[in-house]
Amino acid sequence: MLWVKAFHIISLVCWFAGIFYLPRLFVYHAACEDTPGKERFKVMERKLYRGITTPSMIATVGFGLWLLSYNWAGYFSQGWLHAKLVLVVLLIVYHFYCGHLVSVFQDDRNTRSHVFYRWFNELPVFILLAVVILAVVKPF
Repeated sequence: MLWVKAFHIISLVCWFAGIFYLPRLFVYHAACEDTPGKERFKVMERKLYRGITTPSMIATVGFGLWLLSYNWAGYFSQGWLHAKLVLVVLLIVYHFYCGHLVSVFQDDRNTRSHVFYRWFNELPVFILLAVVILAVVKPF
């Protein structure tokens, strides 16, 4: 079980690295004005999303389900887990919206400014804080 937990945490760290960096690339891409720079950002965003962030999300969810399988009834009787799972679902939605934005930038259809993406980039920080506190402190 400890190996599964270790790999869950490792994949979570990798997922969040991508979730934090991808919107930062959107900030720079939205502010970029030259064609070679925009094309470079398209490659970086696609590779980060498909090559690191999405596989890490899949691994995180897989290892998380594996951990839950050790004691379904026990875990699901605890309120903190319900709250954590709601936040994980919100993060998955955020992840797929980032994938949508990768496509938007890929097709040169972005209409939002770099300021929007600066704010958008901050959302997963709050989810991470709440998930870690729920998992470690188990307040309810």
